[in-house]
Amino acid sequence: MSDFLQELNTVQRQSVLATDGPVLVVAGPGSGKTRVLTYRIAHLIREGVAPWEILALTFTNKAAREMKERIEKVVGSGANQVWAGTFHSIFSRILRMEAEKIGYPSHFTIYDTEDTKSVLGAIIKEMNLDKTVYSPNVIRSRISSAKSNLITPRLYAEKEDLLQQDRAAKRPLTFQIYQQYSDRCKRSGAMDFDDLLYRFYELLHRNPDQVLEKYRKKFRYVLVDEFQDTNHLQYAIVRKLVQYPESPRNICVVGDDAQSIYAFRGATIQNILDFEQDFKNHGIQVFKLEQNYRSTEHIVEAANSVIQFNQRQIQKKIRSEKGSGHKIQVVKAMTDSEEGKRVADTLLEQKNRFHLSNRDIAILYRTNAQSRIFEEYLRRFNIPYRVFGGLSFYQRKEVKDLIAYLRLAINPRDEEALRRVINFPKRGIGDSTVEKISTLAGARQVPMWECLPLAEGGARTQQSIAGFIRLIQELASRAQTANAYDVALYAAEKSGLADLLRTDTTPEGIGRLENLANLLDGIKSYCEDDSEEAIDFSADKSLTGYLQNIALLTDFDEEDKTGGDAVTLMSVHSAKGLEFKSVFVVGLEENLFPSIMSMDTMEGLDEERRLFYVAITRAEQFLTLTYSVSRYKFGQMRYNEPSRFLEEVPRESLESAGGLKTGSSKEAAAGPPTATVSGAFQRRTNAHNASFKADPASFQASPSEQIQAGMRVLHLKFGEGKVLSIDGAKDNRVATIFFQGIDNPQRRIMLKFAKLQILE
Repeated sequence: MSDFLQELNTVQRQSVLATDGPVLVVAGPGSGKTRVLTYRIAHLIREGVAPWEILALTFTNKAAREMKERIEKVVGSGANQVWAGTFHSIFSRILRMEAEKIGYPSHFTIYDTEDTKSVLGAIIKEMNLDKTVYSPNVIRSRISSAKSNLITPRLYAEKEDLLQQDRAAKRPLTFQIYQQYSDRCKRSGAMDFDDLLYRFYELLHRNPDQVLEKYRKKFRYVLVDEFQDTNHLQYAIVRKLVQYPESPRNICVVGDDAQSIYAFRGATIQNILDFEQDFKNHGIQVFKLEQNYRSTEHIVEAANSVIQFNQRQIQKKIRSEKGSGHKIQVVKAMTDSEEGKRVADTLLEQKNRFHLSNRDIAILYRTNAQSRIFEEYLRRFNIPYRVFGGLSFYQRKEVKDLIAYLRLAINPRDEEALRRVINFPKRGIGDSTVEKISTLAGARQVPMWECLPLAEGGARTQQSIAGFIRLIQELASRAQTANAYDVALYAAEKSGLADLLRTDTTPEGIGRLENLANLLDGIKSYCEDDSEEAIDFSADKSLTGYLQNIALLTDFDEEDKTGGDAVTLMSVHSAKGLEFKSVFVVGLEENLFPSIMSMDTMEGLDEERRLFYVAITRAEQFLTLTYSVSRYKFGQMRYNEPSRFLEEVPRESLESAGGLKTGSSKEAAAGPPTATVSGAFQRRTNAHNASFKADPASFQASPSEQIQAGMRVLHLKFGEGKVLSIDGAKDNRVATIFFQGIDNPQRRIMLKFAKLQILE
């Protein structure tokens, strides 16, 4: 066995060898984070730690799979026995074995986002609430946030601050919806993605001796990747697993506070900022990986300069030894259409001059809606491309329909799956019959499945219900002995789904039939593939194993399957963890990047800056930053100022200023941090705060529905203004506001995103 430790630099090797007690590894972009995690696990195994005593938590199945593959190259097949996977997949695996201790069946269903929204929509309808006010998507987000902060429905109903927020938003019954949703999920034997964490914490908390102690002893070493992306609940679970009353067990977290960009999903940068403080009395060791092996010096210097403007950060100085490389290009366009053309032109020039492949190039934007103009010009230039962020294969109707039958075969209590297919294909069970069954189930507090034989209706309806019951029972019986493919093929034919799709000979219909066939092919491949899959227990070729596998796929796991030589178009959020020889970061304008929805607080702006930091550090050799002076938004031409982030890039690293103000951006940035002090926070300079025309500390946004024409209002960035007119209705209200003392003083702003304070 080769000494793999010799492949590491000094700090990497130190972080690998520090196996005992709490360890924090602050890993800058391109600094070999994955190698450190992999070799740390390999070193533990080589030192005699049993692979099954190691728990490695990641954020994608792909990351876990690659980790195992790398470990196997070093220590052999023992890598397969390491518990490596996403938080959701690992906790789901344990819940399958222990769920009955918290009142769930071991074969519980996992609801995806669309399932959750559908259940919430049904509850909102039953409560006779206005769906435009009680939006299922908004309520889902509210419930998700509550779970991530360990707030039960009962606790939610007792927290006056939450209730006050709901009353202000004209959604005072949110807590009742949360309670009903929680009850309905449990009645259906279903957990949503948040529940896989929330219920796992409940399992540990309610069973300290029987379960918590068992897994504390089992996992002697715990490692967490991308720690800056954890939320409050994930960190609480990790602490339960490693924290004993007297001292913590062996915990190693790896991450970069400068790449914390998922606050909208509940992630909190506070976890990594506070980790050293949390374990300071237990001999914590801190290592900083500051050598960037990905990007050239100009790109690294730009990243260092930009991130220094952030308010709180762990001090570090990333460096590169790949040479100065090409300077950064800044492209100013007069319109968004010109921006698209100039990006395509520059892209072609790079391909021809530097012999780049299409796959070496990425176009990154703040919002998915920005892809259109770049797609148009790439098509005109016959440049193949792929767009990340489209409709997931598993969200297509025909795919979800067949999967609903398979879910019922495993868990007939699953009300969402039952509602979806009880009358699809049509079998004479109308909506009124389904609602009567639902009402009866609610009154008896039992699953709808148990009330099917009691449904009222004519002879034909009774016959149809009996036929549906027999079909599900047949599928359940087959699922006990047959593999997933045999059950799925039987379901597709016996349910009538395949026949229904065969009768539609339109191009769309043929496409839907191909999707169904593709799903069946995927199940067949799953059953016949003996290789290690993304999830540890995927050797289980049963229907339960398959359904859990696909339920826990992340968007990235699906997208990564596409191939070919194509330019990549994606949002910056989707690009995290990737790298390309050439990166275009587009739409760098105020109110777009940074987003107008994040400009009302310093914390929001800091996260937008971290997002920009992530974008520029995806580039290895070429970085192009573009902005447009004008673009259409909500049907109106809007004139834009360059993003403040462009002003923070050092002029010394730019090939041309691209219309930006002259002078060194370093004059506004804080001085370099003291790299020897870990966990210290860099404070924002007063000069940078001057970009606000109002005091963020005293600013209080008024409810958007209260804003009317003629009012004087205050905006954090634009200052005082007068509302000239308002058009549109409800969530689409757009105000025309005159702000005195700024360029382009007349602005059209969508009120639900505006963050305005009424002055009079």
